[in-house]
Amino acid sequence: MELFIQQLVAGISTGTIYACVALAVVMIYQAIGHVNFAQGEMAMLSAFLAWQLLEFGIPYWLVFPGTVVGSFVLGMLLERTLMRPLRNAPPLSQVIVFIGLLLVINSVAGYVWSFTVKAFPTPFGTGPFMGSVWISRHQAGMMATTLALLAILYVFFKFSKVGLAMRGAANNAGSARLLGIRVKALEGLGWGMAAAIGSVAGMLIAPVVFLEPNMMAGVLIYGFAGAVLGGLSSPAGAVLGGVLVGVLENLAGTFIPGIGGELKLTLALVTIVLVLVVRPQGLLGRKLVSRV
Repeated sequence: MELFIQQLVAGISTGTIYACVALAVVMIYQAIGHVNFAQGEMAMLSAFLAWQLLEFGIPYWLVFPGTVVGSFVLGMLLERTLMRPLRNAPPLSQVIVFIGLLLVINSVAGYVWSFTVKAFPTPFGTGPFMGSVWISRHQAGMMATTLALLAILYVFFKFSKVGLAMRGAANNAGSARLLGIRVKALEGLGWGMAAAIGSVAGMLIAPVVFLEPNMMAGVLIYGFAGAVLGGLSSPAGAVLGGVLVGVLENLAGTFIPGIGGELKLTLALVTIVLVLVVRPQGLLGRKLVSRV
């Protein structure tokens, strides 16, 4: 029983990282209607930028918000310079651009910082949380940060004019334009928010998996699985899906023979396929109905 509780708590803490990545995926999906395959590499780049600032001697609590703001600006610039000109391009063309962006960021990061594994500090500490043997301070910090992000996004989308406009533009861009909503500007904002959320995920996962250009490869797949499971139209669903995927990964890897190690990644892929077949809108996503 103790092993089960330990793996359950560990799965929840790992799932919060997947939840951050899933949140970023959902933000861009709601903005442009496509999944950003370079989301993990953008988060990795943010983590490297934070590491470089720390190497310059800048305190962590200045580096963290500075990296989030810088990532927000970078996300908006990418949308403005790279994706906006391709707004009316075929979906396959946009997918190819995403894959190209992934390869470029990965190669540039490897060229500038090398592929050597680097240690990344945690602001929460590595000891047990309040003397608990089941959860560390860093794991507790990851969970608290993800919950804070979800609360901020909830307030933003529920009560702010910009958040309500983003929801309207995501549901029906044509009608939003008729109401005077600047859909293009909101798409750039969605990219910026996704990049900022991804930077938080990158800085939180780097102390666990260590910093190197390929560190987000597996995490991105789990994040995709969480986004699909929770619903690509629901930020809250992305968080729920990410946590569920983390718990499933840990429990299956511990208690199901043969699933541990590299085969755990198969669970994420199977989850994606099953959800798309059984419930394409996800657990909390909206079911789209077209009148003919």
